[in-house]
Amino acid sequence: MNGAKSTGEGERYAGSLRILHWLIAILVLMTWPLGQMIGFVKDDVKLDFYLIHESLGFLVLWLMLLRIGARLTSRAPLVEAPPLEKTVAHAVHGLLYLFLIIMPVSGFLATNAHGFPLKLFGLFTVWSPIGKSPDIAFTLSAIHTWSAWILLGLFALHFAAVIFHHVIRRDRTLYRIL
Repeated sequence: MNGAKSTGEGERYAGSLRILHWLIAILVLMTWPLGQMIGFVKDDVKLDFYLIHESLGFLVLWLMLLRIGARLTSRAPLVEAPPLEKTVAHAVHGLLYLFLIIMPVSGFLATNAHGFPLKLFGLFTVWSPIGKSPDIAFTLSAIHTWSAWILLGLFALHFAAVIFHHVIRRDRTLYRIL
């Protein structure tokens, strides 16, 4: 909506979507740097970093599946924007959703393929759908790494759009998700 209108409930996403959006954002902003740091930590704590990174990533996967379900069952707020801007926004959001599924799935499968079952927060072992498979382990790891970088680029675009709408246009776009 434009800046002259107030943000009523009909102009916002459903509460479940808003909660899931921010919870997933926080988890990704924790998980992504942990994954980058794994290569730089000492061997005696490396497994702890993997455990936390993999567990948070697996949690992101399940929260994203919940988010997709919530999104399919709720109406998005109306947006007043030029057609090209709407198209780009939908494309970026769609790609964010896609890579927020691809990244944890490929990471989980890569871990399994390298022969390490996921021990969710050290509490229990998650069933491995593929087991140790050295033939595909490095391909899955590459998909995971590339999807992480693509996700970072998409996040940067998303964040730039937030700044554009909130600071330059001064519209109420940000309030839809708060």
